[in-house]
Amino acid sequence: MLTLDEALARLAAGAAAARLAEVETVSTFNALGRVLAADVVSAIDVPPADNTSMDGYAVRAADAVSPETVLPVVQRIAAGHVGDPLAAGTAARIFTGAQVPPGADAVVMQELAEVVDAGIPGAIRVREAPRPGQWIRRRGEDVLAGSTVLATGTRLTPQALGLAATVGAATLAVVRRPRVALFSTGDELIMPGAVAPQDLPPGAIYNSNRFTLRGLLQAAGCDVSDLGIVPDRLDATREALRAAAAGHDLILTSGGVSVGEEDHIRPALNAEGRVELWQVAIKPGKPLAFGAVHRAGGGQALFVGLPGNPVSSFVTFLLAVRAVLNVLQGADPALPSALPMAAGFDWPKPDKRREFLRVRVGADGALELFANQSSGVLTSAVWADGLVDNPPGQSIRAGDRVRYLPLSTLIAG
Repeated sequence: MLTLDEALARLAAGAAAARLAEVETVSTFNALGRVLAADVVSAIDVPPADNTSMDGYAVRAADAVSPETVLPVVQRIAAGHVGDPLAAGTAARIFTGAQVPPGADAVVMQELAEVVDAGIPGAIRVREAPRPGQWIRRRGEDVLAGSTVLATGTRLTPQALGLAATVGAATLAVVRRPRVALFSTGDELIMPGAVAPQDLPPGAIYNSNRFTLRGLLQAAGCDVSDLGIVPDRLDATREALRAAAAGHDLILTSGGVSVGEEDHIRPALNAEGRVELWQVAIKPGKPLAFGAVHRAGGGQALFVGLPGNPVSSFVTFLLAVRAVLNVLQGADPALPSALPMAAGFDWPKPDKRREFLRVRVGADGALELFANQSSGVLTSAVWADGLVDNPPGQSIRAGDRVRYLPLSTLIAG
């Protein structure tokens, strides 16, 4: 079996050869989750001029070097308006975000300024001497004109969209969405709604993977073609692979990747394309297929076959399929950085494979372990908010530092 790192390297190499070249221009409003195909370079400084970060009074610091200084207020500057140059010995009423007038070099927050009647209309008493630069956001302190604010390969988060808008980018060049064909294999599978729970035949189960994987693909920004459930027959599996290869970049399946007599993915894949890896030394998720399926008119579609057990399918998607999709779009395939956290549990009998344990952060800040770590217990994936990435053969005692991967970062890509 390959280690996970070896498998991910092979996945990345295989996906790199099929990297998507098509670029789309989309509205920044509609670019959430997309991957940038070109750098976003700012044409302006942000902020474009010195401005105040507080409601208060713009002053010359040299005019208020001692508390109780009284200054006349000679102008009022709201955000979006430009004031006149500030004369020595005066103050300007100013509001958050407004441009600081020429001559002013500090802002006295309004809580430290008292409006007074000192024989001067509109005067304030400065209760605390300001420092030069106080409460002023300098021109270009966030972004300098000519700088790259978002690099090619960035997956666009809400905050990234805000940054693009900050520099005036109304549209963005992004890689087109990956087209993914999804199907499940297994004669035991039944779709919810087809049979009432009380009438479920012996040996039958509802197809949960179809929902989980489709949701994960949609969260990853893919265009998904759901091809349904394929019977446990070699001819049906080959036919499904041929149909899925047409018009898709990636074929994703669940089930049928083990070595039993009813597991037809491997022979079908060998007949219709090629297999590049088959087993990975992880738990859950040892049976993991990667390869390609030939298209009738030339070219190929990448293939990833996931285990049928629901937790195995879920975890291997987060580890392997996520990496393939990122490489196809030119994004970073590496796993997110793990967070060192304290275990609030014992794990005395580790597996010889690298394990991914379903955990969540407890009220005391330590990680709690779901009691049943079976690959068939999907409730563990709903209960958990992350995975512990545990090295092969590594036992865990309460209080040990472990590697925690939040599900939110894995699902977000």
